[in-house]
Amino acid sequence: MDGKQRRQEILKWMKNSNGPVSGEKLAKALGVSRQVIVQDIALLRAADYDILATNRGYLCTSLTECSRVFHVNHKNEDILEELNIIVDFGATIVDVFVEHEPYGELRAPLDIHTRREALEFVGNINSGNSSPLMTITCGDHYHTVKADSELTLNEIEAELHKHGFLKT
Repeated sequence: MDGKQRRQEILKWMKNSNGPVSGEKLAKALGVSRQVIVQDIALLRAADYDILATNRGYLCTSLTECSRVFHVNHKNEDILEELNIIVDFGATIVDVFVEHEPYGELRAPLDIHTRREALEFVGNINSGNSSPLMTITCGDHYHTVKADSELTLNEIEAELHKHGFLKT
């Protein structure tokens, strides 16, 4: 796990905790030293996360979920790569929708959080029993994505653009 992934995990720990999370607990769970956690906390603070150090551990008061709609276009064989890009940043793919001329907006919930869920979704499509919603709009579709911060959403957007998936 690299530093970026570790910091995302630290944020997840703080978000899922009912109170402060000790640096020692984070260090043990992530397989690093307490000093590495201290450095990661400093980097997270520099990235505008409001993290308090209490006598019982760290508490992040700025962990509110943000969401954004991404307009994308790609081929069927790129679905897994697109979904993995998003979940690799710790985000959730809430839904997929298309704007269809005669039918209007067609939307389907996804709630994909992990690579495993993405793989299962693509497996269901590849089973031949159904086809992706995007096929009725020549690959053009939208995803609502939830993440822990605007910074994460910006990073996802940059990565989708880098892979040529983002519709401009």
